[in-house]
Amino acid sequence: MRRYDLAVFIGRFEPFHLGHLSVLRRALALSERVVVLVGSAEAPRTAKNPWSFAERAVMIQAALGEETGRVTALPLRDHLYNENAWLAEAQARVAGAAGDAKSIALFGLSKDASSYYLKAFPQWELVDATSVPLLSATELRRQLFSEEPGALRLIKANVPAPVFEIIDAFRKTEAYRQTLDEFRHVESYRAAWASAPYAPVFVTVDAVVAHSGHVLLVKRKAQPGRGLWALPGGFVGQDETLHDAALRELREETRLKIPAPVLRGSLRGEAVFDHPDRSLRGRTITHAFYFEFPAGELPAIRGGDDAARARWVPISEAQAMRASLFEDHFFILEHFLGAG
Repeated sequence: MRRYDLAVFIGRFEPFHLGHLSVLRRALALSERVVVLVGSAEAPRTAKNPWSFAERAVMIQAALGEETGRVTALPLRDHLYNENAWLAEAQARVAGAAGDAKSIALFGLSKDASSYYLKAFPQWELVDATSVPLLSATELRRQLFSEEPGALRLIKANVPAPVFEIIDAFRKTEAYRQTLDEFRHVESYRAAWASAPYAPVFVTVDAVVAHSGHVLLVKRKAQPGRGLWALPGGFVGQDETLHDAALRELREETRLKIPAPVLRGSLRGEAVFDHPDRSLRGRTITHAFYFEFPAGELPAIRGGDDAARARWVPISEAQAMRASLFEDHFFILEHFLGAG
């Protein structure tokens, strides 16, 4: 007789490796059913998150083979600046799958500071899994983008065979080539600052411009995040204030035809977004400025500078663009415009 009615296993699984499989099999041995919550489920595809939720769910199913009948993979979205929202979504996912389960256990491995969430669910018994001496998912992603001849062999040795087949097929896609290009850009960017006496902290600005039920977005034409939609913004110059930098970037990237005095008078709010992991480039703190205009005809815009395109997007549509928005820009929009 198994000890638990339901087991919960939370992770990003980028990719799903043999260590994950070991934990999952232990959960199956001790539990009637297992719910796997796949984190960063609607994050844009990046070098840190190369695979979609659907792709990672297929990895899990392929690795389990005939054991998939007792395992359910469910998406768990990021809530970068609202830990309680993340906890609530995880709780809701488990509650929806629990049915009449009486005993629920959370399986995981306390490996480093990123495992803090294991103590965030006191209502479930914590089962700390045995460590498996393998490469981490972070290192496996580095090997995914490596040009070293043994990189593929290292990946193959650390993931289930069906998962390696999925990864190998992924390497032949345009999505992989785009992600590889971003990875190389970020590595080069970080290397340029490697000799600095202290780890650099970058300061940027972003403009949230709402007009007649629309918000102004631009499509990025450079890495990182090439092809993703973003708020107009960029780095702060040495000789300008944050507010002035936001207005300059807004004009450069959208050619927005609104006089500066009108823009300044339309400022309705500002906030700092400083999650340590918000940018692949390194520690980057952004100051976002919210401009709001009354209903009327949308001003003419066009992409310029670092923007391939500028577009007025209905707010309802923008609220559904989590998977195609750059860095934490979805959460910035959520802060000023509300959740979808």
